[in-house]
Amino acid sequence: MVVIKSVDAKSIFDSRKEKTVNVSVKTDVGVFGASSPNGKSKGKYEAKSYTKSLDDDIKMLKKFSDYFSKEKIEKFDDLRRVEDIVDRQIGANTLFALESAILKAIAKEKKKEIWELINPRLSQVRSDSSKSQIKARKLPRLVGNCIGGGKHSSGKKPDFQEFLLIPEMKTVKENWEQSKKLKEEARYLLKIKDKKFEGKKNDEDAWNTALNEKEVFDILEELNVPFGADVAASSFSKKKKYSYENPMLKRTEEEQFEYISNLVKNFRLFYIEDPFDEEDFESFAKLLKKFPGTLIVGDDLTTTNYKRLEKAIKTKSINAIIVKPNQTGSLLEVKKVCELALKNNIKIVFSHRSGETIETILADLAFGFGADFFKCGITGKEREVKIRRLIEIEKSVK
Repeated sequence: MVVIKSVDAKSIFDSRKEKTVNVSVKTDVGVFGASSPNGKSKGKYEAKSYTKSLDDDIKMLKKFSDYFSKEKIEKFDDLRRVEDIVDRQIGANTLFALESAILKAIAKEKKKEIWELINPRLSQVRSDSSKSQIKARKLPRLVGNCIGGGKHSSGKKPDFQEFLLIPEMKTVKENWEQSKKLKEEARYLLKIKDKKFEGKKNDEDAWNTALNEKEVFDILEELNVPFGADVAASSFSKKKKYSYENPMLKRTEEEQFEYISNLVKNFRLFYIEDPFDEEDFESFAKLLKKFPGTLIVGDDLTTTNYKRLEKAIKTKSINAIIVKPNQTGSLLEVKKVCELALKNNIKIVFSHRSGETIETILADLAFGFGADFFKCGITGKEREVKIRRLIEIEKSVK
């Protein structure tokens, strides 16, 4: 059992050099800290990062410090008591960092890994090599942002936000090595096909290019690995029109559906995320019905929100969901969302944000909650530490 003595917080800089929150929790077993990332491309239904501002959240958390004093936390579900204390008076980023720090303290006290606290059944995996445990050993498959566009990039760029490599090797380490190798091959191809390419990278350490989405897909096709894209269509949709800039043209909802359908078909896309506006459950459903073998992924559509996922399931709009813990802040809510997804055979994709920190807990959460995929970039220190943590977890259970 962990006794919380006090709570503190401060601002730090993320990978974009923007301020984010770092929370530290003093307990009877030591001091534990955790930080939250920042998102730039945000869904309308995400919880607020901070109630009013980062500074206000920090002040509020310090005010609550005495309320936490002598609070005893023993297991994951005890986070409910933490949430009852703060009672929505801090934002999602701050709550996520607070709960993450507390989980670290519990893990230390119990001499367990964080993923074991989330899913105690997985604790047996380390020593049990029976066939019945093989499924429990599943590690999420890496989804890596290779070439960028949209809000994460600058200058002339593709309208789609991310172009993703999704290799299918035997281990996380092999998948990562493959992704890094293919990213270098992509740079070589970009030099040939994009005369303006200077080898620069964007917010997520993906290549910056002036090519459009079809030209980028042509490059990815040459890499001979499953691939896909995060369209982030809500970022360029307004009044039921999609305003493309590269090249400049507008597409109606029907034209967008046909365009996306052609891309999925012609490039045999394995994965397509947010291809339509965040309110357009119907178009998502039509696309899934047309391409049941492709991952039709909701992010802005669902925003790690239980009710949004319920609606997506009811309308048969997606077969995969992005889970970003700081979209909701509450790890108890993350648990509910993941349980609902698993129950309805919706693939789970745990994801980083564009403004990241060196926090690694995302890997533990992904494994503990049974994620199918881990979307965490390919290179850049803030991305790499998370992938390395996932590799550590893999080694410990195999």
